[in-house]
Amino acid sequence: MESWQVKAARLAATLADAGKIRSPSWRAAVERTPRHVFVPAYYQLDPDSGRWTWHEVVDEEAFDLVYSNTALFVMAEGLSSSSMPGLMTRMLEDLVIADGDRVLEIGTGTGYNAALLCHRLGDAQVCSVDIEAELVELAGQRLATLGYRPLLRIGDGAGGLPGQAPFDRVIATCSVPRVPWSWVEQTRVDGRLLVDLKIGKQAGNLVHLVRTPDGAEGRFDRSYGSFMGMRTPGDPRSRIAGSAGPWRRRTSTLDLLRPWENTVVWFLAALTMPQVSGFGLRAEPGSTVLDSVIVAAHDGSRCEVTAPVRGVRQVHEKGRPLWSHIEDAHTFWVALGRPGWERFGLTVHADQQVVWLDSPTATHRWPLVTDEVGVIAE
Repeated sequence: MESWQVKAARLAATLADAGKIRSPSWRAAVERTPRHVFVPAYYQLDPDSGRWTWHEVVDEEAFDLVYSNTALFVMAEGLSSSSMPGLMTRMLEDLVIADGDRVLEIGTGTGYNAALLCHRLGDAQVCSVDIEAELVELAGQRLATLGYRPLLRIGDGAGGLPGQAPFDRVIATCSVPRVPWSWVEQTRVDGRLLVDLKIGKQAGNLVHLVRTPDGAEGRFDRSYGSFMGMRTPGDPRSRIAGSAGPWRRRTSTLDLLRPWENTVVWFLAALTMPQVSGFGLRAEPGSTVLDSVIVAAHDGSRCEVTAPVRGVRQVHEKGRPLWSHIEDAHTFWVALGRPGWERFGLTVHADQQVVWLDSPTATHRWPLVTDEVGVIAE
């Protein structure tokens, strides 16, 4: 079997070829960090049975998977994962980390990302926090086998690590519905934050922020990226309201088979509609083709939209008109010239966070408000 060093070097070359690594320092970090130490086993979901199966990294096939640009689940039910190495290195590159920088990582996970940071900066410059005690303890043990002893803490990542501030860089490897003000406060002025903002289920993107004297501001990443939602104590993930009233019927000509795959439109819709609890495709009775859309919200609202017949779709909905939010978002997006993520930005102050198009002072601005049912975004 090939050595892990050969496999790590191949992974680094693959990421460099894809533009996920741009500098020699991060390429060296990937080449010299044994990912299998942090992912000695992983879960895979069987799509037929719906069950998670456990795989130890003991054979060539498993080692090759660990040293590929693949996210791997390390806790059953998809509760924690080792993110795609290419996403990690792209974020680390984009943070423009320099020698001597102190970095706060929100979401320790397996510890692999912390190991890359330790290789680049030295472990004294790295702090990391995670709510999962088991993950933090294992990450600490695995980092120690490589001679790294960064400051690791078990706790609610939303609070950051105030006793260790200020930081030059903050990187969050979990998604949040709003940028916690504590992260901004703990970043020095002109320091950088890179956060996965998801105001609803898969609705949002990575946003690059620069600390200003009164907050933070920046633009969303040109490319889409996503992490699991940050867990907090007492996280009410499964809370969903009642039936939201009777069904209503109408028609629609919007031909988006998977509206969530147009990530900008999905985000624009999420800025106005109730927080989505789930979505997907299903087959109509007598068919095996998954071409009917279902969207459900935490307040009990729901829509079911059939496949188009001669350009017309049947919409069945109750509660808030979810499909109308998606239709309006698509119409608005087209009218704006189909903007990409890079035209959107975010301004963060202690009392308000505002999404904007093109400029913080432009006409199109959307203040982020707390969801009415108080559910944390997944």
